[in-house]
Amino acid sequence: MESEEHLKVKYKFDKNYNPKYANGAFGGINPLGEIIMNFYLERKPIPHSTTLKLKDKMPTNEVVEFEPKDLGISMIRFIDTGVILNYEVAKEIHRFLGESLMELEKALNKK
Repeated sequence: MESEEHLKVKYKFDKNYNPKYANGAFGGINPLGEIIMNFYLERKPIPHSTTLKLKDKMPTNEVVEFEPKDLGISMIRFIDTGVILNYEVAKEIHRFLGESLMELEKALNKK
């Protein structure tokens, strides 16, 4: 229904549109008073190489060494994208997230 009381918004998507999974964000307030959020995926690192033990000149599954050496005490935070929000947009996203969380909680409580 089109009238002076309504506005239709059409959404356009880039052909490469592909949502990314994030399990965290890092950021803060910049000097212009905008909120910066850099979304990351946190995971264990993948070794550059492993050295396996040999038995009868055949490799076993026993790892003798990893490269890099600090692999066991490291964590990767891969940052793929981020956003910069002004105050008004941040408030609107905060409202949207709050409403979405309430809807999700209702759905989860029904189960």
